[in-house]
Parts: sequence; C-alpha cells; structure tokens
Amino acid sequence: MNWIQRNIKLKGDKTIWIIVFLLSIVSLLAVYSSTGLLAFKKVSGNTEHFLFKHFIVLCGGGVIMYITASFPYTLYARLARFFYLLAVPLLIFTLFMGTNLNDANRWITLPIIGMTFQTSDFAKIALILFLARQISKSQNTINEWRATVVPLIIIVGVVCALIFPANFSTAALLFFTSLVIMFIGRVSIKHLAKIVGIALICITLFFAVAHAVGYKGRIETWINRIMTFVGYNDHKADSKNAKFEFSDEDYQAQQAKIAIATGGFFGKGPGNSEQRNFLPHPYSDFIFAIIIEEYGLVGGFFILILYLLFFYRALLIVKRTEKAFAAMITIGFAFSMVFQALINMGVATGVFPVTGQTLPMLSMGGSSIIFTSFAFGVILSVSNSIENQEKLEDISAIS
Repeated sequence: MNWIQRNIKLKGDKTIWIIVFLLSIVSLLAVYSSTGLLAFKKVSGNTEHFLFKHFIVLCGGGVIMYITASFPYTLYARLARFFYLLAVPLLIFTLFMGTNLNDANRWITLPIIGMTFQTSDFAKIALILFLARQISKSQNTINEWRATVVPLIIIVGVVCALIFPANFSTAALLFFTSLVIMFIGRVSIKHLAKIVGIALICITLFFAVAHAVGYKGRIETWINRIMTFVGYNDHKADSKNAKFEFSDEDYQAQQAKIAIATGGFFGKGPGNSEQRNFLPHPYSDFIFAIIIEEYGLVGGFFILILYLLFFYRALLIVKRTEKAFAAMITIGFAFSMVFQALINMGVATGVFPVTGQTLPMLSMGGSSIIFTSFAFGVILSVSNSIENQEKLEDISAIS
C-alpha cells in the first residue's frame, strides 16, 4: 500500500475514483452471482471463468482511466476529428457487415482473436469529443443557423442515423446527450427546438419508407416493447386450450419485477438470487434487478446514489473550469453515463420499456467498460488540469 501511495498518484477528482472503485466491486459481486447459468452452458460450470475475465476487463479499464487522466484534456480536442472520422466508417461497416444478433448488426468481430466490440460505444466517445470541439471553436458564431448550427446537425445526424436502425435507444441517448452539449455550448433554445423537430420528421420518414418497402428489421421489436410497456401484453390465447404465451419483452419485464419484489428491503444475500436462472441477460441488461434481489432496496439506492454523486462531482468540475471544451466534454460524458444508468434502472423497475441499455461500469461487457473507463478518464483529466492550474495560481499569489 505504501509503495502504491509513493509511486501511483491518482489524477483528478478523488471522489470520482472512489465511486468507480465501489462500482467495480459491486460489479464483480453481481457478475459472479449472475453468470452461473451462463457458465454451465458455455464453460462446463466453471463459474470463476467469467469472474476472472470480468476482473481482467475492469483492471484494464482502470489502467485506461489512469493513462487517460494523465494526459491534458486538450490532447483529446486534437484527437476528436480523427476519432470521428474513424467512427463513421466503423458504423457503416457494422450496419452492413457487422455480427448479427437478434436481427441487429451492432458488433464487429475482430479477426484472429475472435473478440467482439460494439462500435456505438466508440462512436459515443468520438461524437461527444468532436461535437464539443466544433462548438468551442464556433462560440463567436454559435447561433448562426447556416454557418454553425447546420454543420452541428450534420455531425450529430450522421452518427445517430447509422446507429438508429440497429439500436434505437442508443441513438436516442446520444441525440439527447448532443442536445445537452449544445445547450451548455450556448446554442439557443429556438435552434434546439428546430433540431428536435428535424429529428422527429426524419424518424417519421424512416418509418414511412420502411413500411412502404416492407422493411422490418428491428421495427417489430420496438413496437412490441412499447405495446408491452403501455399495457398491451402480446399474449396469444389458444381458444381451445386457453394457453398463453408471453412476448420476450413481457417475459423479461416480469422476471425483473419478480427479482425486485422478492429482494425486499435488505435482499436475499450475495449469491442467493433465484431469478438469475430465469432472467435473460442477468449479467448485463438486467443486472440491476439481480443487485436488488440480492442486496435489496438498500443496495439499489446505494448504486443510484453513486451515480448521482458522480454527476454532482462532474457539475462541480464544470463550475470550476473556464474552458468551453472542458465544460462540454465533462457534462457530455457525465450526462451520457448517468442517463444511461437511469434508463437501465428504469427498465429493471418497470418505469421504462425494455431498451437493452447496460449499466455503466456494472454490467459485464468488454467494449462498454473500456470506453466507459476512457470517458471517466477524460473527466478526470479535466479535473486534474483544473487542480494543476489552481496550484499554479496559488504559488503565483504567494510569490
């Protein structure tokens, strides 16, 4: 411990580091508990296999956070254009030639090693950085529609449009995050309203064209999820035998509710979840339900408080910085992660329809954790730069 304190100095806001550490501990416990059935199917019941794999990914994420936080955040302004220009062709390749799962092309399988990663995770990073960079460079003309706002719409629209066909919820999350960044960047409410109107028109046209040409894709899945959420359960009754079948979305929601209801206030205890054997993807999309089942409402509120505390710390960083780019990337990454977390929790508790959004830094998933760690690192880089600047000002004042 003394060696670590002497040789490894954590950069940036220490509270954020503690939050990430606590989320990682909970993640290890929850993933170990929820991957029992997956281990039985994939690795002959070796439950430690996924725990060790997840531990390695979290350690890798920690290293990425540390390295990212060690560089000045201005470096990411210079890399923003390159990231964006790389993200767009990756999304195009994924859309047409990516690994297909559940009628959606969201992943790219890396050759030789056989690992997969979700290109939309990288696209989030690229879009937030590039959008913040362009807005910060255009502060003098920020409310000129043709000169500034239209190019911003194109930047956001290209990425969201490429993600939308396979992952509506991620595209919507990224779109709203972009609106928040634009608002922080002083784009007027009038122009933001126009952007929302344009988005709604584009979505309407997409559905109209898809219906006209007979394209289905993920549309039926989206409709089923919404219909299930509003109360129209897709139950099909056999008039003779009176048997009922639940849609996948309804089944997932019901199993999550059972997990939460049986968890009670203090939960069943670590490793005692029963719904992990029935709930699809208990280690990713519905890990929050497993956490509440095992640790109760106390555990659920603890996780919620950690995310809200992180967002509060991010707001303090924004308040302390005088640089537009620093403020926008901090609020952009923080809002994206916390909003995604709230959506995941809302799905598990029945507040939102099923979306497929993971819980940042808690759900099992390599690319998600790696890119989330990078986002944390960028925020810590901003915080570290502010702290260094304040120290220099203090030294100057003393001299």
